[in-house]
Amino acid sequence: MGGGKPHIPGTSLPKLAAGPVGQQIHSIYKRRLGQFTDNGQYSSQNLQAAMFEGRATGQEHVKLQVYSPPNLSRPTFEEAISHKFEDTHVGVSFGPSWSTHWIKITLKVPQNLQKKQHLELHWDAGNEGLIWTEHGEPLQGLTGGGERIEWVLPDSFRDGKPHTFYIEMACNVMFGNGVGDIIQPPNPDRYFQLKMADIVAVNLEARALFVDFWIIGDAAREFPENTWEEHQALQICNEIMDTFINGHGTQDSIIRGREIARKYIGNVDSSKVYESDKEPHVYAIGNCHIDTAWLWPWAETKRKIARSWSNQCDLIDRYPEYRFVGSQAQQYKWLEILYPKLYDRVKSKIKEGTFQTIGGSWVEHDTNLPCGESLVRQFLYGQRYFESRFGERCKTFWLPDTFGYSSQLPQLCRLAGMSRFFTQKISWNNINVFPHTTFSWVSLDGSQVLCHMAPAETYTAEAHFGDVHRSISQHKSMDQDDTGLLAFGKGDGGGGPTFEMLEKLRRCRGLSDKTGRLPRVKLGDSVDDYFAMLEKKAEQGTEFVTWYGELYLELHRGTYTSQANNKWNNRHSEIRLHDIEYLATIATLKDSSYKYPKKEIDEMWEDVLLCQFHDTLPGSCIEMVIRDCDELYAKVFKAGEKLIEGALWALEIDATDSIGNELKAVNTLPWHRAEITKVPDSEDYALVSGGPGVARVQKFSGSSNETPASIAELEEGVFQLSNEHFRVRVENGAITSLVDVVEDRELIPKGKKANQLVIFDDKPLYWQAWDVEVYYTRSREELPPAKSYVVERGPHVVSLCTEHRISEKSCIKTTISLAASVEGQPSYIAVSSEVDWHETMKILKVEFPVDIMNTEASYETQYGIVRRPTHYNTSWDMAKFEVCCHKWADLSEAGYGVSILNDSKYGFAIAGNLMRLSLLRAPKAPDAHADMGRHHIRWAILPHAGPLDHRTVRTARNFNHPYKLYRGPSTPADSASLLNSIQLTGSPALILDAIKRGEDDEDVSRGELPIRKGRSIILRVYESLGGKARGCICVDGEVLEVRRIEKVNLLEDDGEELVFEEGECRIELRAFEVATFRLQL
Repeated sequence: MGGGKPHIPGTSLPKLAAGPVGQQIHSIYKRRLGQFTDNGQYSSQNLQAAMFEGRATGQEHVKLQVYSPPNLSRPTFEEAISHKFEDTHVGVSFGPSWSTHWIKITLKVPQNLQKKQHLELHWDAGNEGLIWTEHGEPLQGLTGGGERIEWVLPDSFRDGKPHTFYIEMACNVMFGNGVGDIIQPPNPDRYFQLKMADIVAVNLEARALFVDFWIIGDAAREFPENTWEEHQALQICNEIMDTFINGHGTQDSIIRGREIARKYIGNVDSSKVYESDKEPHVYAIGNCHIDTAWLWPWAETKRKIARSWSNQCDLIDRYPEYRFVGSQAQQYKWLEILYPKLYDRVKSKIKEGTFQTIGGSWVEHDTNLPCGESLVRQFLYGQRYFESRFGERCKTFWLPDTFGYSSQLPQLCRLAGMSRFFTQKISWNNINVFPHTTFSWVSLDGSQVLCHMAPAETYTAEAHFGDVHRSISQHKSMDQDDTGLLAFGKGDGGGGPTFEMLEKLRRCRGLSDKTGRLPRVKLGDSVDDYFAMLEKKAEQGTEFVTWYGELYLELHRGTYTSQANNKWNNRHSEIRLHDIEYLATIATLKDSSYKYPKKEIDEMWEDVLLCQFHDTLPGSCIEMVIRDCDELYAKVFKAGEKLIEGALWALEIDATDSIGNELKAVNTLPWHRAEITKVPDSEDYALVSGGPGVARVQKFSGSSNETPASIAELEEGVFQLSNEHFRVRVENGAITSLVDVVEDRELIPKGKKANQLVIFDDKPLYWQAWDVEVYYTRSREELPPAKSYVVERGPHVVSLCTEHRISEKSCIKTTISLAASVEGQPSYIAVSSEVDWHETMKILKVEFPVDIMNTEASYETQYGIVRRPTHYNTSWDMAKFEVCCHKWADLSEAGYGVSILNDSKYGFAIAGNLMRLSLLRAPKAPDAHADMGRHHIRWAILPHAGPLDHRTVRTARNFNHPYKLYRGPSTPADSASLLNSIQLTGSPALILDAIKRGEDDEDVSRGELPIRKGRSIILRVYESLGGKARGCICVDGEVLEVRRIEKVNLLEDDGEELVFEEGECRIELRAFEVATFRLQL
């Protein structure tokens, strides 16, 4: 116990302080970090000065010659190199906008650079370009303006000999040629100066340290200041800077800096960084969103695809972990036709699984405006292309950038073989924040897809530290799943991921494993792998939240109206294709020598589907794109007219025969209809009536059986139009009274005016062609009438025309018509207008206040009805102040309602009892002349006793499919019977929407996929009102022999065989179900 000396532990801490040590001023040391990598005043002293070990330029080493094609043409490689090239040099400007210049480069690496570790060509003309070998193989795209300006020189170039290659220069930047603000109309006279054409020896260690420092610096900037990870990151960065400065920027100091960085991020120099067994939370996938047309025309998109996808093939070769997804079958087809060598390279990557097809659609299309059959064909043509070229269909619908998502998409996805959906656009809402990230999206019929919205809220992430962090911090569904998909890569204008992005992601993963706090990112999996993981969780009991109905985007509501002619062309193309397929199908049954025009129909559909791209049909593109669309639609209509004439000829309904004196018509709709129609080249009218097929035309004589229509001027400027159903009072061009005579009911509230034209100031916050903003109603102005006069006095049709002066530049002439009542047919008030429109930032609407009360209104959508609020109880309700409808919108209460029908208009608003149809807009960006000129617009008012039902659905269809009368000989009985040989009976809610031939029938197939023996007819049927419906497919066995009937999917795969006896097949559809049936002949 005692007696010994006490033991005092030793210490390395000096007894005396060496001097004062101050606390680091955190903000100052953090701001210091920018000095190390910025291109500012310290760039000659910081890491930037060490990035390159040598440089060679000038004609001795980089000889330049140019061929400039005339007239803004875009010649092929073979065409271009056949011309004479003239000498050029750095400093020359090339233009004008949209022109192409082929640069022939003869490159000779000087001796002092030949043994350097890494050589690149640095080329910057401030515009896009594509590098070609001298043998015509596209190698890599260039962006310009400091981005993606490098091309790694092959080792074979180090021999000191001259080597030739080409750069195809496009005189546009990534986002077209807008000046200042990218959405402004393109400057047609823009020039681009070649600023750099150098051989550069790159210091790879310095470049790697740059990215190390970038990511660790982000950790210092973005981690919370009260965490040790943030403080350590700041210390590491300052230590790297001190080491570089004290080492005078030598290579040793750079290597030492990288060693210091590894203390925080580990070894990140290879794909092995992803091989740890630690659980990832962020799954990164490269993508290159190329708008098929937007601020540039289709012709430039075709080159963007080559530039972008060649880049990705190069990165796949350099980074083993990298996976890239490419959507849009149209873009693959362009590549296949125009760049066969690059297409083969892409195809090989697809086979090895590194370049992955996705999306399943022809283009990344708008989903608000196309009809239901168009949505079907987007998937049909897309999936068939992917299957025929690459051997498999897509499982995931990929649509990150469109302006809202139709309520029937989940059902159509499932019917097209896709159970998964990826997007992010709803994050752009400017009123409410969408509450989910991963969820089950449920269609009108109850079908569901598993949806994931990128939590980073972008499809063009730069793969920054913050993008990885936000992939979890902004995740709204972590109660069910704590993983997120990160879609990274330059987008919209193409380009895709860069090598810097892949290097950053390696460091983010290293940081997560070595230090922590940052969500762990993984590369190497596919989007399908990610969704398979989510589906497995659902299978194991995870209950993902549900979202029923449309994914309404609270933004870009003006796209329902912008570029009215484009929308008219779309709807009328859809109608034309419907009729062609019906008539051609029946023609193949009558005439064995008539061949179903599959090739021509395919070409028409592909053109229409292309025009439905999400910046084209909505009208948010430049004028050049609209002109391209006009040309394509003109081609569609011309081809369609020829195909209809051919089918009618085969059916012996000679529509081109003007000598025959018999009037006739063909009803291409699947129900009986009767209409009063004007006789061509005459002032006479006829009653056209009949079921599907040949309709009876009864020309009116002096007296007729229908109840006549009448018109009277009650006093100056006040007119009354009447028929058996309605009495309409028109004062100064507006309807002040609309009485349902049968129901003895006034429909216009006292003191209100229906069919009132109104104009509003239309200046959204930024996106002119895209947006109508919530405050637009504050500038309402009624258009005063100039004069009204009677055009037609009956007895078959009465019409009153009113002229309005919109402004000194614009005017409108509106004709209100009322036809005589036809027994068994709904009566409506038809309106047509001729508008000469030359306004600036205005929107023209027509109003219908009605004496109807309901908190919900109904709008036709594809294959169904969307019900939306008429009140503003919540911000979610108010956000739907402008919505999309198809052929009709309806406001009904118990026992009565009013439907507004339209021809090719889509924007609508119902607030309280005020219904408004949007007619025209006048944005000035990105198209300075959008909607300027003459327009013919049609709409109708359809009051109806009782609830909203099949009368509105069918009448709207009839309104959009007016009878067309022909003259010619009598139609043969067998043709008439065939045209009526397939009927759908039963519930009037069932709509037979399409009749066509089977895609792979042996007499139809184009050989893209395996041929199916025999012949078949495809029927598309849907339930239109929202309830279970029973019906019967009835076949006239005397004229058409059907062996069996199957219920198939949209892709026409083998399905369930149904009972078919004595010419009848009974069917039952759930609410809003879309069903496809194959009749095997």
